[in-house]
Amino acid sequence: MIRRLLATAAVVLSGCASGSDQPVSTASPAAEPASSQLEFALVPIAYDLGLPDWTPPPLEPASNRLNAAKVELGRRLFYDVRLSADKSKSCASCHKQELAFTDGLPVSPGVTGQFTPRNSMSLANVAYTPVLTWANPLLHSLEQQALVPLVGQEPVEMGMAGLDEELVTRLKAEPIYRDLFPKAFPDMGGEISLATVVRALSAFQRTIISVNSPYDRYRYGGDVDAISESAIRGEALFFSEKFECHHCHNNFNMSDNVIHARAPHPEIAFHNTGLYNIDGKGAYPAHNTGVAELTGRPEDMGRFKAPSLRNVAVTAPYMHDGSIATLDDVLDHYAAGGRTIPDGPNKGIGRDNPLKSSFVPGFEMSAEERADIIAFLRSFTDEDFLKDPKFSDPWQEGSTP
Repeated sequence: MIRRLLATAAVVLSGCASGSDQPVSTASPAAEPASSQLEFALVPIAYDLGLPDWTPPPLEPASNRLNAAKVELGRRLFYDVRLSADKSKSCASCHKQELAFTDGLPVSPGVTGQFTPRNSMSLANVAYTPVLTWANPLLHSLEQQALVPLVGQEPVEMGMAGLDEELVTRLKAEPIYRDLFPKAFPDMGGEISLATVVRALSAFQRTIISVNSPYDRYRYGGDVDAISESAIRGEALFFSEKFECHHCHNNFNMSDNVIHARAPHPEIAFHNTGLYNIDGKGAYPAHNTGVAELTGRPEDMGRFKAPSLRNVAVTAPYMHDGSIATLDDVLDHYAAGGRTIPDGPNKGIGRDNPLKSSFVPGFEMSAEERADIIAFLRSFTDEDFLKDPKFSDPWQEGSTP
């Protein structure tokens, strides 16, 4: 399904290793042929994002440069239920600002009631992400990714497959859109189409940036009182070799997947953390095998992207399938060197998973160390970001949509 969507994206948008884990092979039989992959010339964003000087500028496709009208258009589309088949869901249904653009659910229901197999990822700082979603090394741009929830059918999320004309009719009926599309896309004659919709959505998402947490003010802004003594101790533990956290959660965005103007060559990695070991040979649930689903390589079983830890305290539940409820439970998982499931269909000892990353060996942790690491993780909560009006729902209560 993903490969079909990428082929569709090429038409719609034409006119974008770690430890013992090995890099994903793009030559794998299951990988998309290079000729059908979308490639975008990336350039630094020139639009004023209001970033502090220490923050690296993100990149954007040269074919979809930001402008104020496009960002505002994308924000309105992001919150517009008319982008779903039955007008019941918007992008914001699964990406709520107060939860750092996640939804607080293990997995999310689409318009038909079918659930996604994976947890809704945070959109905070998505502009710095070189590959999107949990385990797709082929999905490099927000323009591509927007098509997955809009028209994807495995699973159905917003259910707009085959409804392009209906979508255009709905949007053309809205006076605000009749004004914004020409301003956003003067080079395309103000066209209202699926192509311009995904471009506008992508433009807005690239502005969703969180860089004003207490930890940012402490580490990059020089405010020595911005975080607690406990969080400072937690920082030292987090970046120690005892706990190994920093191997997969590093750089300013606390993820080992990153790209920006100061590091234009993407860093991309996927990891097996021993969350499952169903058959004793490393198997994960059949509907959620990670990168292996696309590459077909046995060694890619259970490998998923390490998400950013920014605002992690408000993005529960955790892991690719939302199967770990709290940060304390996450620490238990890593302390054990993998999760043990004592019974049921997923029964297995994750610690013994032969495909598990070498960065998940397990560790002993005192109660004070646990509290300090949690305090450090909570210091990434950017309260201003969670309520910044420029990311909020622009539609007035009781009005369209």
